[in-house]
Amino acid sequence: MKSTEIHPADYDAQGRVRLPFLFWCVLLLQARTWVLFVMAAASRGQGDTLLTLFYPDHDSFWLGLLPGVPAVVAFLCSGRRHLIPRLWQALRWLLIVAQIALLCWQPVLWLYGEPLTGLGIGLLVADIVALMWLLTNPRLRACFTPEKD
Repeated sequence: MKSTEIHPADYDAQGRVRLPFLFWCVLLLQARTWVLFVMAAASRGQGDTLLTLFYPDHDSFWLGLLPGVPAVVAFLCSGRRHLIPRLWQALRWLLIVAQIALLCWQPVLWLYGEPLTGLGIGLLVADIVALMWLLTNPRLRACFTPEKD
C-alpha cells in the first residue's frame, strides 16, 4: 500500500511543508492568460500580434484574465503564507474553483464556434489533470492546513 506520509525532506527550515513543484506548474497553467499578457507587454511592437494570435476576440482575453487571479494571488502570497493563514487556507478552494472554471471554459469556446485544435484539447487535458491533482494531493493539502502553535 502506498504511504501518504510527508517526508522530512518536504519541510523547510521553519518547519512548514514546502510547496510541491507541480503547484507552481498549476499556477502557471491557471495564469496562462496573465503569462501571455506579460509576454505581449515585454515584446514591445509584437504584443498586439501575439495577443491576436491566441485571442482573436479581445473580449475573450479580458475574460481569460479572471480565472488567473487566484493563481496570481497565490503566487504573491506563497512566501508569506504563515502571516495570512486564513487567506492562504481559502486560496486552495479558490484555486479549485478557478480550475473548474478553466475546465468549463474550453468546451464553451468550442460551442461558440472556436475551432477544435490540438492546443485546445491539450489545455483541456491539462486542466483535468490539474484539477484532480489539486483535489487529491496530500502534500498540497498539508501546505494549506493551518499550523498548530
